[in-house]
Amino acid sequence: MPSLADSLAPWHDLYVVTGTAAATLVGLLFVAASVGSGVFTEERRPAFRAFVSPSVVHFSSVLAASLMTIAPVRRWSILAALVSALGLFGIAYCGIVGRAMVRYGLAANIDLEDRVWYAGVPAIAYATLAAASWPLFSENPTGLTVLACGMGLLLLAGIRNAWDITSWAITRHRE
Repeated sequence: MPSLADSLAPWHDLYVVTGTAAATLVGLLFVAASVGSGVFTEERRPAFRAFVSPSVVHFSSVLAASLMTIAPVRRWSILAALVSALGLFGIAYCGIVGRAMVRYGLAANIDLEDRVWYAGVPAIAYATLAAASWPLFSENPTGLTVLACGMGLLLLAGIRNAWDITSWAITRHRE
């Protein structure tokens, strides 16, 4: 079996770039939320929690996964446990967000495309992260490919959703 360090070496740059992108996008989301703060009134607090906050969590999860892979972890089982915990956290978080969307009537007011991107795609991405832990526990480098796929999917969902939120806020600000 290859060592964890040897298996991670070819992936290093991808994880660094992905983590950097996620951290930058978290910062930009904070700026966008600050600029659009007039749109997010108390009346729209549930929408803010259902749409903006998850994007921050998804980007932060990508950042956390990136940090896990570039940290000097020497045991496959430790990396696998961290990735598994992140995936399970994300699945639970998606469930909480989905429940809130239904409870506050937001799910009924958005189209299928938004429901898929805000709830479905992130849940699949977190399930992919959790699934990556299985080969990692077995010291199989394939888990690193699965992990990268989950991170990429989360990053894409976050970018798409951040753009959707921003364009929504801009159109509401002019009304």
